Amino acid sequence: MTKTDHPDPSTPDDDVLRIDDDDRYGRLRLISWWRQERLAAAKVLVVGAGALGNEVIKNLALVGLGTIYVIDLDDVEPSNLSRSVLFRAADGGLPKARVAARRAGEINPDVRFVPMRGDVLNDVGLGLFAEVDVVIGCLDNREARLWVNRQCWKTSTPWVDAGIQEIQGVVKVFTPPHSACYECAMTERDYQLLNLRYSCPLLKRDEILAGKVPTAPTIASMMGALQVQEALKLLHDMPVAGGSALVFNGVGNQFYTTKLPFRDDCLSHETYPEPIALPLGRGATVAALFDAARPALSGPLHLTLDRELVEAVECPRCGGREEVMRPRTRVRQADAVCPKCREAGRPVVVSRIDEGTPLAGRTLAEVGVPPFDVVRVDEEEGDARFFLLAGDRDGLASGWGLDS
Repeated sequence: MTKTDHPDPSTPDDDVLRIDDDDRYGRLRLISWWRQERLAAAKVLVVGAGALGNEVIKNLALVGLGTIYVIDLDDVEPSNLSRSVLFRAADGGLPKARVAARRAGEINPDVRFVPMRGDVLNDVGLGLFAEVDVVIGCLDNREARLWVNRQCWKTSTPWVDAGIQEIQGVVKVFTPPHSACYECAMTERDYQLLNLRYSCPLLKRDEILAGKVPTAPTIASMMGALQVQEALKLLHDMPVAGGSALVFNGVGNQFYTTKLPFRDDCLSHETYPEPIALPLGRGATVAALFDAARPALSGPLHLTLDRELVEAVECPRCGGREEVMRPRTRVRQADAVCPKCREAGRPVVVSRIDEGTPLAGRTLAEVGVPPFDVVRVDEEEGDARFFLLAGDRDGLASGWGLDS
């Protein structure tokens, strides 16, 4: 049904207020600054599909956001059901990202969802961060937040973070490279707690209580809604308070905003130049990457790894060596125990791969490079170039099979 406040049918269409009840987005279009076509063309990456992620994904679906990439490592379990609107008991054991995407797709089939069962630290290439318009972090640990923050800074992609506990919450908006960032506000205590996740040889500890934060569904709804609201403002080029935190205390029902400090020496403030697109994917060898980089660089080359690689674990007692070939954040203390003498081994950690070495014969996937990544190749003299693995672009539509 179409209604008008002008009874004269000869009134020009531009002067008529139309309310079309058959239009899914009719009420949204009544907002003066709303541009549904802009949202339909937008791309958003949602990192985390737990309690916060459920609310964010649901709200993005309701407003008809064009393409939503969802990444989460975990499966649905019974404790999620009290805080996650998109999960059901029958979903137990299924990947959170897949279930959340499927249910949100039922809410709005106009939206294209790309679920990925993976780890944002190791499975998402920098190319995806550059591809999307906004990143929304629905995370429960400092390590993942710090990683997302650094990736967004490299690509100048705005992102919205939130944290919840009990009935308290905070939402932070970051607009690189101009605002303060997540790491700017990190304290010495934050770094200490971050390092507690790792043992002396820098391998990950087993985390029995990881992500087990007490929260109510009400605070997840509130903070998730604020995250999407800030994302909508970013997508409409509206002003946002970049580098600030909106804090809510549910006990006293108090909101306040605080400006985060800007640190000139912050390690996250590295912005990459526009990368050179190569027709290579992560299935290519490191040597093939060097060959493709040769027109832009000269002399002996080396690949700088964003994710330190544990090449092997060596036993100090028996001299045994076990090949690992996994990013350091995916190797735990238990993985470093010698299978022969049960002695704690020493990891062989690699942060660069030189031309002509055995590792140069390995594929980029084998040395821990995710699909659609932007990789850095350096000359011996210090000059560097950045290359997009554009050969992986076709996998964008399916999330590179991470959910298969």
